Amino acid sequence: MRFSPFLALALAIGAAGAAGGWWAMHGRGGEQEAAAQEGKLDGQLAEAGIDARKRGAIEALVRSYILEHPEILPEAMEKLQARESEARLAPLRGAIETPFPGAVLGNPAGKVTLVEFTDFSCTYCRSSVADVETLVKNNPDLRVVIRELPIIAPESEPAARMGLAAAAQGKYAAFHKAMFSGERPSAASIAVAASAAGVDTAAAATFSQQPGVRQELERNLGFARQLGINGTPAWSVGGKLMTGAVGRQALQAAVDAARKG
Repeated sequence: MRFSPFLALALAIGAAGAAGGWWAMHGRGGEQEAAAQEGKLDGQLAEAGIDARKRGAIEALVRSYILEHPEILPEAMEKLQARESEARLAPLRGAIETPFPGAVLGNPAGKVTLVEFTDFSCTYCRSSVADVETLVKNNPDLRVVIRELPIIAPESEPAARMGLAAAAQGKYAAFHKAMFSGERPSAASIAVAASAAGVDTAAAATFSQQPGVRQELERNLGFARQLGINGTPAWSVGGKLMTGAVGRQALQAAVDAARKG
């Protein structure tokens, strides 16, 4: 049998993705799902007129290609993980895009929603502030929902609680900017940021200890677990999930795609 290099590459990538899916599913006890995927593949090969003998030849070719080009495996696994994350995101999207009252940047009535999971102790979140500010400036229809995810340091949670208290007073954007512009979270830096944002700190101290604030933080942590988010920043827009300081261009491209969608 003769195959073009393009076909060989396509088969190799497909096989790598299938292998990644097999490992992932079995790691979670998904033997039945793996069998279903195998059956689906058999059906697709049969529809293409590929019998067992031809399939054996193809698998041998693919195996040889993968051994010669192992660099395709991380790419295939990355695509598989992105696909699985987006599948997990779909049923949670409405809840994730519903903000804690006031914890919004940009246009609160915007037609396009970007969700950011952030931690005031996160260096990469700090470096992403300018990107988000530019996005808000260049996209008048953009609503940025902030989900506080205080997971990096012990001081992250008091900062997050003050952020939610600031949101309740309509001061979230100002506190968010002041907090990331100042020193790393500490009792002193949180107080400075709250004062700069015009937060009523006495009322905020009381509000930050209310059960609703604790429930919000627990809810965000639950979202992160369900989505496989283990660091900040993480982003959701238009059904797509991204992690890390992906940069202004990647965020804008995702916003544009969500707007078209």
